[in-house]
Amino acid sequence: MIIEATAAPQSIEDTGVRRSLLEDLALKILYWQGEMSLLELADGIHLSFPIVEELFRRLRKEELCEVKGFAERVHQIAITSRGRERALELLSMNQYAGPSPVSLRDYVARVQSQSIRDVDIRPEDVESALRHLVLSKEVLGQLGTALISGRTMFLYGPTGTGKTSIAEAISGVYRDSVWIPYALEVDGQIITVYDPHAHESIEEPAAGQGDTRWVRCRRPRIVVGGELMLDMLDLQFNAVTKFYSAPLQMKANNGILLIDDFGRERLRPEDLFNRWIVSLDRRIDFLTLAGGKKFEVPFDLLVIFATNLDPSTLADDAFLRRLQSKVKVDNVTREEFHEIFRRTCEEHQLVYDAAVVDELIVLLGGLKQPLRPCYPHDIVEQILWSARYAGKPAHLDLVAVAQACRNYFLST
Repeated sequence: MIIEATAAPQSIEDTGVRRSLLEDLALKILYWQGEMSLLELADGIHLSFPIVEELFRRLRKEELCEVKGFAERVHQIAITSRGRERALELLSMNQYAGPSPVSLRDYVARVQSQSIRDVDIRPEDVESALRHLVLSKEVLGQLGTALISGRTMFLYGPTGTGKTSIAEAISGVYRDSVWIPYALEVDGQIITVYDPHAHESIEEPAAGQGDTRWVRCRRPRIVVGGELMLDMLDLQFNAVTKFYSAPLQMKANNGILLIDDFGRERLRPEDLFNRWIVSLDRRIDFLTLAGGKKFEVPFDLLVIFATNLDPSTLADDAFLRRLQSKVKVDNVTREEFHEIFRRTCEEHQLVYDAAVVDELIVLLGGLKQPLRPCYPHDIVEQILWSARYAGKPAHLDLVAVAQACRNYFLST
């Protein structure tokens, strides 16, 4: 699914944002940047030149900025002393001085137009994204069905079976891109949405080719684990800068939110369920500004819960029903264990020996250990570390495997 950039607004009315907010934003940028051309101001505020010219005329009329000269027939402007006083007043209320925000209405429309539920997914897409993992056709089929629903997935099973690896690889199924705004304006308040630490940008539209208030990104994949707290699901107000940043689920809109090690967070599972019980059903979320104003935003994301705890101890039947897809990721068969070990040896330039792996399986049985998918990687790492310490080449043999098991497993 290819979502084209929206056309750059050519008038203040086209932006969907109040004129006064744009004037204030331009003045704050001018305060921080000093003397600059109108073209540079247009780049800083991410608006078209006609809009910036109109803002400049208003600021100049109010004696908040002045012309300092011309550069390539474009005004070179600077803030006046009166403008500096006004800018300081504005900064005391809100220090945001970045790209112009988009309106809530435009944001909602954009998220709905690039919904993760509308992505067409085929078996070959899932197999390609997860080909580095050894998974049964049954599990691949369950995963594909969950992905095409675009709703909620519950990955559960014993520890070390690859739930996190599967969840992290799922984003590779999506090959398209989405548009994420730098910021959003709600009731005069600024909420930053694009996060360079959470979003992977692809490219920005060239000047004159689209609305540069939006960033083209790969579909988001946001991962959170034991650090998750309930307030991370609400707007984050910075008491110093006096503007907001979007919560986790809003940053993940049109993408994936992975809650790893579910049940081990710093909040109770039932608190999270109560917070999202409406969102998972109706695909909307309600956020609240500091003044008490509530507003509605889309909840358009695939939420993946991954846990090695018993699901029945984490949620009641009412919530488990809302977790539409439940995929158990279990220990592997003997043949699958061999294939994982072979791939791991190949990755680390070790010569694979099936007979040695057979002996390892016998040894694991003696230790009463199941065939966990994580064991080949962990045991090979032990072999590599021991060889490196001894200053010798690493070899996959019975002596090395036995030593690796002594180092890795608790003594019984």
